[in-house]
Amino acid sequence: MSNQELSPLQLKIKNNFAEVMEIIDHAAKISGRNADEISILAISKRQPLEVIEAAYHCGQLAFGESYVQEALEKMAHFQELKDIRWNMVGHIQSRKARDVAEKFHAVHSLDSLKLATLLNQYRPPELSLLEVFLEVNIGDESSKTGFPASNEEDWEALVGVVESILRLERLKLVGLMAMPPLFPDSQQSRPYFQTLRELSDYINYRVKKAAFTQLSAGTSTDFDVAIEEGATIVRIGERLLGPRRYSG
Repeated sequence: MSNQELSPLQLKIKNNFAEVMEIIDHAAKISGRNADEISILAISKRQPLEVIEAAYHCGQLAFGESYVQEALEKMAHFQELKDIRWNMVGHIQSRKARDVAEKFHAVHSLDSLKLATLLNQYRPPELSLLEVFLEVNIGDESSKTGFPASNEEDWEALVGVVESILRLERLKLVGLMAMPPLFPDSQQSRPYFQTLRELSDYINYRVKKAAFTQLSAGTSTDFDVAIEEGATIVRIGERLLGPRRYSG
């Protein structure tokens, strides 16, 4: 599709994509990887339908949502788009576990064994395995959810958690997700992303069946640093899709 055929909204998102991909390419080279090893998860929470549609027509297929009810409404609207992939990135209440298990393709915010059990229980057998990321709190922040992961005792405890989740037959545990503390300088996030990669390596070493291959890390403010330190999925919202306007 030529630029002349794009709507103003599509053209804006296409240009945003180009800027983001340029940064991804540079960061991937620094880390000795190829840009095609990095995936963009477009954070579409609080974005209107027309923005998601425009991004889809620009080639974006994976979208991240934080609020279940909002996501379900969007899924219903886009139900004819069979290749769109919905990712849950927000905290999941137990009473919403069935909806998430039945409707989403992946969960980046698995933060308890109880939730893992519920997602496994509710995942329909006719669907593919639900991809899940273990959310870890590497900054030891009381305001954030996730399994504690700031010291050796936490890491040791995570070994048992991973082993338990791997026994759940309807889930596919693919890696880790984390969000470092928010800093004015993105370089201050680097040690946290390094820790996340080291934790992934540690779990792969301790749990032979883990085979973690994915690191969901980095947002609009620090995704370049996250990629340099090993992120395979970056979660980009307003920098890609523009200001959030949806309030339904």
